[in-house]
Amino acid sequence: MKSLSPAQQGSDIFSAIVAAPFGAIGIRTEAGQLRELVYLPPHFSEKDATDALADQAGEQVARYVADADFKFSLPLAEVGSAYQHKVWDAIASIPRGSVRTYGQVAKHIGSAPRAVGQACGANWFPLIIPCHRVTAAGGLGGFSNRDDENGFHLSVKRWLLKHEGAAMAGTPWQQQAIWA
Repeated sequence: MKSLSPAQQGSDIFSAIVAAPFGAIGIRTEAGQLRELVYLPPHFSEKDATDALADQAGEQVARYVADADFKFSLPLAEVGSAYQHKVWDAIASIPRGSVRTYGQVAKHIGSAPRAVGQACGANWFPLIIPCHRVTAAGGLGGFSNRDDENGFHLSVKRWLLKHEGAAMAGTPWQQQAIWA
């Protein structure tokens, strides 16, 4: 029996995998809805879409990568708690090129910064719900429930913020050496 590489094994759960400048994005669809988008490291190979929605999602991801102003329109699965939706709605209203701190989002919705961070980490639809636009007050903060400053996920967050033009001097998250 032929053994599969970790990238091949992991790709079985995705309906498509599309290349991205920082690696790849795994797309999961289920019952005619987008179930999840996942940031994947560069060792994942592209995978052709297994259904029309996965193909559409892949095309929209490619359009976003080419144009940060692109607006997604995909049917999203109903996931998350009422609180998470409150946070995700607030995040979705942050304009491209802008960032808000966990504290600013928390104040806006009447919550606590740590709870906002946890809801950001539970986001099933990154890019569509742009949790990368939420940073810590004194630095970049975490991303996808990870905070290793030189790790893959924070490099994705850095790329997304640069791609969207949020690299303006004087923003709180630039106090940290995030462009490493």
